[in-house]
Amino acid sequence: MAYKILVTGGAGYLGSILIPRLLKKGHQVTVLDNFMYGQNSLAHVCCEPGFNVVRGDVRVKRTVAPLLDKADIIIPLAALVGAPACERDPEGATTINRDAILMMLDLVNKDHAILMPTTNSAYGTGDKDNYCTEESELRPLTQYAKEKVAIERALMKHKNSISFRLATVFGMSPRMRIDLLVNDFTYRAVHDRFVVLFESSFKRNYIHIIDIARVFIHAIDHFEKMKGEIYNVGLSDANLSKKELCERIQKQLPGFVFQEAAIGKDPDQRNYIVSNEKIERTEFKPAFSLDDGIKELIKGYTMIKNTRYGNF
Repeated sequence: MAYKILVTGGAGYLGSILIPRLLKKGHQVTVLDNFMYGQNSLAHVCCEPGFNVVRGDVRVKRTVAPLLDKADIIIPLAALVGAPACERDPEGATTINRDAILMMLDLVNKDHAILMPTTNSAYGTGDKDNYCTEESELRPLTQYAKEKVAIERALMKHKNSISFRLATVFGMSPRMRIDLLVNDFTYRAVHDRFVVLFESSFKRNYIHIIDIARVFIHAIDHFEKMKGEIYNVGLSDANLSKKELCERIQKQLPGFVFQEAAIGKDPDQRNYIVSNEKIERTEFKPAFSLDDGIKELIKGYTMIKNTRYGNF
């Protein structure tokens, strides 16, 4: 069945992967984006009759309300993403990441379906064993994670909603980001051949950008069975420490050297192992391994060598 889908922030890292796939499924897709990075990441879908684009601010009610009225499904991707971007503009982070979502939730009706990306970062440092399920206590460490927790709580009061707590995403995209951990370390491996690791034992989970797009489509196709729930989304075989991640990169780039710092503290204190069993029980399986993503990134970074693709 084809739906009318509104995607806010649809020209970003995830949206520019997701939108073409939604269109290919026959959906009518409207993107609301402010194009703050000057990207043309959706240029290749402008020829699609089912694609519409609106340049605007997700915080402006008179812009958002008419678009919501026309939509069956809402996918709110608009955000200032990551701790550095939020620290640089804390007011913007709050108004975009929290206030705009709360406004949207006030405007939607009971029949709207909402698919929301949240984050594993809500787990913070994990429990005593660092093992986290959807029922684990949330210990967000950053403004970004704290506001994601707040909107998830508000979201789950809407019965036709799904929250995806996304693992750290990796992979190439038309609106590339090199600040994400796998993307960052692989970039350094390709261009610098060296990285220093602080608190190298800290672990987190990972997932390919295309698999994130796939899980949204999976949820649309199985919405009645999945609605009203929170799901971790990541690779069950990729709960890895920073050192283990570097070892995986080194297998493909033998000239890459990493050094574990004897002193010093990583400003990013996230450290957890995440269970993805719940989403797997819905018969969703990731299609791309971590090694697939590293291989892809090595090819991509042959073409890319600058820092304008990072959210910092």
